[in-house]
Amino acid sequence: MTNTISEHKNPIVLRSNRLKVDIAQPGTVYQGTRFDWTAFIMQVTLDAAPPGPPRRGGPPDRSHTFCVVESFVPGQGSGGMGLCNEFGIEMPVGYDDAQPGESFPKLGVGLLTRPDEAPYNFFRPYEIAQLFPISLSVTDTQATFTVEPLDCRGYAARVVKTVSVRENELTLAYSLENVGHKPIATHEYCHNFMGIDGHLVGPDYRLSLPYPITLEPMPDWMGRMVENLLIEQGDIRLRQTPQHAFYCRLQGYSQTDAAQWELAHEPSGVVMREYDDFAPVRVAVWGVSHVISAEVFAGIDVQPGETQRWTRRYVFLS
Repeated sequence: MTNTISEHKNPIVLRSNRLKVDIAQPGTVYQGTRFDWTAFIMQVTLDAAPPGPPRRGGPPDRSHTFCVVESFVPGQGSGGMGLCNEFGIEMPVGYDDAQPGESFPKLGVGLLTRPDEAPYNFFRPYEIAQLFPISLSVTDTQATFTVEPLDCRGYAARVVKTVSVRENELTLAYSLENVGHKPIATHEYCHNFMGIDGHLVGPDYRLSLPYPITLEPMPDWMGRMVENLLIEQGDIRLRQTPQHAFYCRLQGYSQTDAAQWELAHEPSGVVMREYDDFAPVRVAVWGVSHVISAEVFAGIDVQPGETQRWTRRYVFLS
């Protein structure tokens, strides 16, 4: 196993005049085989106090935080937190045509080993045969992660992800270049583990979408997961703080100049929005007692020699 884990343990910190963004160095906080190791955003703080000792007699702290961990129980869940993305939750590149014992590329991580004939399962940890080499360029307001390709039975991609901050906006810009000789067809989404100022999920939250919400048909056991949800036109609310995880897939989405979703904690008036420059191929909502996550999926279809680019832009308001 080639080790490309960063020797720098301290997080990368980006700042604008309104945002502070803490990003984990690749392989320091997360070393699993589900989420992308690059641009693993642990926390976003709106109106954070400037660096240095606090000023005596200064104004009260009016900062707001947005990111939480997937689970507070050590070893539970998949280790996600904040804004972390995943390639191929159901369409991993090269898995289906790999034989047991052969490798397949998990974009953002490395070459993983297919252990047996079982279908791919994103909950399952896979052996890492070789990590993708990662290079990093950082300024005060921008961090660029470049994941270099490793050929794997004709599959090879160079993935560049740039995180930048400006005013109250955070932008994630992606570039995927197919440098192999096989097509790359998969999808990507950002698992937004959100909990505004640590408030529990419940009636105080409102998740708004720019279209009347209908749900995809689900098996009966999944239908029970959404009994706590109240859906009115484009809004999703919860009757009470959920005791168990909830999940649903939405219908009616399309590309739009409006926000794909807005999460508001109504008592405080703090809001977060996501704007995307692509047509979604799926929109889902997942949550537990302390997390609510709206997930907008980008379809990826890149022929050899081609490059696909897409952008997610987050706006934070108070």
